[in-house]
Amino acid sequence: MDIPPLAGKIAALSLGAFPVSFALNQVSALSHPLGVTLMSILILGLLLVAIYSLSREEIYDPLYAVFAVFAFTSVVDLLIALQEDGYMVGFMEFYTKEGEPYLRTAYGIFICYWDGIVHCLLYLAMTGAIRRRKRYRNLGLYWLGSFVMSILVFLPGNILGKYSSEIRPAFFLTILYVLVPCWAGMRVFKQSRAPTCCTSDMVQEEQRKGLLQRPADLALIIYLILAGFFTLFRGLVVLDCPTDACFVYTYQYEPYLRDPVAYPKVQMLVYMFYALPFYGLAAYALIFPGCSWLPDWALVFAGAIGQAQFSHMGASMHLRTPFTYRVPEDTWACFFICNLLYALGPHLLAYRCLLWPAFFLHLPPGSLASLASHQKQH
Repeated sequence: MDIPPLAGKIAALSLGAFPVSFALNQVSALSHPLGVTLMSILILGLLLVAIYSLSREEIYDPLYAVFAVFAFTSVVDLLIALQEDGYMVGFMEFYTKEGEPYLRTAYGIFICYWDGIVHCLLYLAMTGAIRRRKRYRNLGLYWLGSFVMSILVFLPGNILGKYSSEIRPAFFLTILYVLVPCWAGMRVFKQSRAPTCCTSDMVQEEQRKGLLQRPADLALIIYLILAGFFTLFRGLVVLDCPTDACFVYTYQYEPYLRDPVAYPKVQMLVYMFYALPFYGLAAYALIFPGCSWLPDWALVFAGAIGQAQFSHMGASMHLRTPFTYRVPEDTWACFFICNLLYALGPHLLAYRCLLWPAFFLHLPPGSLASLASHQKQH
């Protein structure tokens, strides 16, 4: 997968978040929640109009303006995370106090870190690709999975957790974030895939191989099965399963699952209802050839799990999490290794699908008949 160069102009524009945040923090009118909301709408609207006006003659993709605005907001999120961890002061206090106070939680801080680092780099890379008319479909799919996962957990967690009474008008700005990925995701999926160098003979040869002749796929299937059991187990834990194993795991390995902020519970339920079926479907696609949907959805899934595990692991150990809900020191290594492997596996699956896609490609009708007869003979 080619990584396009970053967009220098958008990077410079994103750094404008520093002076804008500092200036807004000094405005006393922003001590009211409604003032914070209206000012946020005004700034984002002006930014979007300015980017579109300056770039409409040379930019063919409307997602350019969207990613440019999101690059700006991702730097704002990075400022929030750095401020809440005490690395800087005087930038975004007004927003975390009167706009979205739940961003001051451990989980909120880590989704801001992810947005301010990973998403920002993705936005810069995708806007750079658009300017140079290069492909960015794979980057877009990874971003889509990451973005949607953050929404699926963060919004319900804010409503259901202990910060439900702290919802301010600025919360409803995030509703727009539900609509944008739907529109952007459809545009990304409609883009043509990068051409492969696999010939018809190469595809037939790869698809004739049994599972034992593909040790990497066999290892991935074993991982998917184990990850599926782990996903189901943690889902049962947050549903208050009365078994001894669930009780021991909750109190000795991941007490963060009991945190009243509700983010970990929502996260485990999202895993159980969305990740668990995907594990089964992905295992099927690794056994039976021609499942051309897997490479795309493996990228989406890798982005989703990457964002989720980064935020979950970080919040489990952060000082903002009450001591009784943090990972105990004597089980820290087990917790870290299990969750790191849980995050790493989907990325290895996506890498395998991108590097050796022949097994998942469709064959012409004549080739399918010859492949079927060959499999019957063996």
